[in-house]
Amino acid sequence: MTALAPHLTAFLCEHLPRDRNASPHTVATYAHCFALLVRFATKQLDSRPSDLRIEDLGPDLVLSFLDEIETDRGNCARTRNARLIAIRTFFRYVEYKVPACLDQALRIRALPKKRTDTALIDYLTREEIEALLSAPDPRTVSGARDRAMLHLTYAAGLRAAELLSLRLEDFPDRSLTTVRIKGKGRRERVLPLWRETQAMLRAWLAIRPQAETPELFLNRNGEPMSRDGFAHRLAQHVAVAAQKQPSLLQKRVTPHVLRHSCAMHTLAATGDIRKVALWLGHASIRSTETYLRVDPAEKLAVLAAHAPPPVKPGRFKPPSDKLMTMLAEARNGT
Repeated sequence: MTALAPHLTAFLCEHLPRDRNASPHTVATYAHCFALLVRFATKQLDSRPSDLRIEDLGPDLVLSFLDEIETDRGNCARTRNARLIAIRTFFRYVEYKVPACLDQALRIRALPKKRTDTALIDYLTREEIEALLSAPDPRTVSGARDRAMLHLTYAAGLRAAELLSLRLEDFPDRSLTTVRIKGKGRRERVLPLWRETQAMLRAWLAIRPQAETPELFLNRNGEPMSRDGFAHRLAQHVAVAAQKQPSLLQKRVTPHVLRHSCAMHTLAATGDIRKVALWLGHASIRSTETYLRVDPAEKLAVLAAHAPPPVKPGRFKPPSDKLMTMLAEARNGT
């Protein structure tokens, strides 16, 4: 039996950043995945995390974990597939580090990804965004922090990882007019900030507790805010904002929905998908085209550019043949 802890530590702290040149965002995402997996495994096996063995993470347990994050955590199929990719990558590392686990690693890597639908994105209207941004109480430390987080996430269209990894040094010369974002795939971008967003950041920085960590946003223990912590605070503020905008109750509001909302409002304001891609930090404009599919203005422009064809209405004649009649009824579900 092979202890899991030393190999998982070497994978996250040495192999990913040194051998694969993975970005800090990627390492953090993989670490989050394995934190969830280890908690699930210890619960299933009634064991301590440090006592887990690589052999404990069999295909059946991994599949049960993937099902659990969909049902209990409400993750979508895309998130499930991302977790599976992280687990596969670890077991590819295990193949040459622990030859005794080769068969297990191959079985894990053979687990299939779940097919996903290309669904329309969710986003908030301007009225819903205004209600959400005003929900935190600025008279409290946590409220001032949350207002700054929500404003910055929406204004800059940030991913959750980009927001939570921000440091004080990412604001050039301690000025809050611009912010430097270290995005996905090691792509950096510099974005200007609205005066309202600057005001919220100044209010937070004025009361931010002194801490050794350089991260901009801290939890109540003075440690960097986590993804789950941010999502939990967001859910609380959505419940408050829903009192003014009941339509929020019909939507599943996640941190990424704020990024989608920024993209949709930027597209409506500029009409230029390239500017949206530049603002969000997309590597390819193909990633940004998903916002065109949900924007009705683009379809209306197409509709206005074409005239309907001059087709005269006709009369339907039912088929006379019995076989064709049966096929028509079967096709129509009658």
